[in-house]
Amino acid sequence: MTLHLLRTIALGELAVCWVAWMMAFMRPRKMSAGKGKIIRAPVSRWGIFLNTVGFAFVFAYVRPQGFEKSAPALIASMILAPPAVVLVWAATRHLGAYWRYEAALINDHKLIQTGAYNRLRHPIYASMLVMLLATGAAWTWWPMLVAGTVFFLVGIEIRVHAEDRLLEEYFQEEFLEYRDRVRAYIPFIR
Repeated sequence: MTLHLLRTIALGELAVCWVAWMMAFMRPRKMSAGKGKIIRAPVSRWGIFLNTVGFAFVFAYVRPQGFEKSAPALIASMILAPPAVVLVWAATRHLGAYWRYEAALINDHKLIQTGAYNRLRHPIYASMLVMLLATGAAWTWWPMLVAGTVFFLVGIEIRVHAEDRLLEEYFQEEFLEYRDRVRAYIPFIR
């Protein structure tokens, strides 16, 4: 297989995975429509902004002349993206009407601990990180990928801390037990 054909297949798969990834939010968005927020964490907006900057670096078409992705990088992208899509679908399925773009809780909010939330407190963020890395592996010049990953991780850390604070205030001991038992968004870390 030529490198050109492999690149075409990898970028095609990545595009399909991005569409499938975004579609995972259609049902939860409809389910959450009209549900009033009772508690918000506005600081999470800074995290969203930094995540956007991170993705902008990764999607930017900035590269030296003659730049080509290697076959191992393209294959890595093809391996990473599909599990990220499966993870986001599993997470949004269990989160349902409690999904919010920014950190917020609604009336009668429940602490979801089933499905993907049994293994990670923030599986959607884990999925976003894997999609960022898959995109970087197939598309991005490495300095742009490093910069994008740094911005992205800082943004995710802001969002994780904001959401965890909200959940701790609302659920108290139940959340503290959950937090002690389940990692944030990267297995085996924190």
